[in-house]
Amino acid sequence: MNLKSIHKILSFFIAAVWLVNGLFCKVLNLVPRHQEIVARILGSEYAPIITLIIGSLEILMVVWILSGYYSKLNTITQISIIILMNIIEFILARDLLLFGYANILFAILFSGLIYYNEYTLKSKLVQS
Repeated sequence: MNLKSIHKILSFFIAAVWLVNGLFCKVLNLVPRHQEIVARILGSEYAPIITLIIGSLEILMVVWILSGYYSKLNTITQISIIILMNIIEFILARDLLLFGYANILFAILFSGLIYYNEYTLKSKLVQS
């Protein structure tokens, strides 16, 4: 498999993660734990609407990823959001996280994959 194919597959995988978390977990509320986390951090009164907004923004992230528009800014934005979100959740809602203490590890690994896809694979494609 060539680098271009690997880069595309990873881009679709990364976009799929955002889509699943945004659409299914938050917008459709198929995983109520996400709204519970928002309620814990921002208060329960507006948790449903804030969760819907967050999910909608995650769906927009999918569009941005797949568009390739300003991909380096997109990569930095994704990594910043993932790390910041996971630090806040780790501090304020650790008991609600799917993997508890290990959630931050998965966040770092996913961020590393996003970084690798943009700054290693894509850079090699541009050079060749």
